[in-house]
Amino acid sequence: MIRKLFAFGLAVVLALMPVQAFGKTVSITNVSYDPTREMFEQYNKIFEDHWKEKTGDDVEVIQSHGGSGKQALEVANGLDADVVTLALEYDIESIENAGLIKAGWKDKFDNDSSPYTSTIAFLVKKGNPRDIKDWDDLTKKGVGVVTPNPKTSGGARWNYMAAWAYADKKYGGDEVQMKEFIKKLYRNVVVLDSGARGATTSFVENGQGDVLVAWENEAYLSMRDYPDEYEIVTPSVSILAQPSVAVVDEVVDYRDTRDVATEYLNYLYSDEAQAIAAENYFRPTNEKILKKHSDTFDLNINLANINDYGGWDKVQEKHFTDGGIFDQIYER
Repeated sequence: MIRKLFAFGLAVVLALMPVQAFGKTVSITNVSYDPTREMFEQYNKIFEDHWKEKTGDDVEVIQSHGGSGKQALEVANGLDADVVTLALEYDIESIENAGLIKAGWKDKFDNDSSPYTSTIAFLVKKGNPRDIKDWDDLTKKGVGVVTPNPKTSGGARWNYMAAWAYADKKYGGDEVQMKEFIKKLYRNVVVLDSGARGATTSFVENGQGDVLVAWENEAYLSMRDYPDEYEIVTPSVSILAQPSVAVVDEVVDYRDTRDVATEYLNYLYSDEAQAIAAENYFRPTNEKILKKHSDTFDLNINLANINDYGGWDKVQEKHFTDGGIFDQIYER
């Protein structure tokens, strides 16, 4: 009789408990690069709600940020990441080459697995006292340039290639003159941080240099935080920066998190997530949402494409491997 009463009482208690109490909690790690911190703080909240509604389960998203190249190396060397959201496809390819991501990852999500884009701009002090208008001004004597190190930062490689694209147009493809132009620019670099956020800190908080070469979204975030101290200059030529995302197959299969990891990246293309990207000054790949923010983004800027230079594999080999053009022109 006591057992029956206990069982009945337990049944009543269970019936009165909310359904979500039975949902499990899953944890995933997103290894990302520097300038996405604020965006993913917002995105993770709406994804947690989306996953709860979709499955009844709770999800906790752990974030890791740093220079994109350094982050890719950490994952390749064993840092557990269910997903990677890095600055460029080459960094994800390096994880693929380590055997952790299956071939064909670029075709898993729309727009070559690039849910948002950006470009490269200049951040200068209010009033633009150095009268910086284009890349040529960064080569002038006495101008202090802040940019990250392309050996460790994906954003820094986009910065470098945007300058290379300008020099290409200026000198009609004459690489001797192009190299000399890039050499002059990097001769003016006063701080070469390991990642994009570190470079922003050096310029904005520590007051180093006259101009920060930065992701467009990093420049806008600084403007938002310090509206009376800085302004943005858009160069005549820049580059279409396409951050890439991928599921880390080896990790999700081991941890049994493939479904939630895949949905985490897929939901970045939702209208709600695209709006969050725009609010954090990344350019949405959804054209309708991008046009809504045309008062923020210069949609007429002349953007080079990395494919104009053979894609990231060729660019990496030519410019950023040991002994490449960057090593040749950068005087330490």
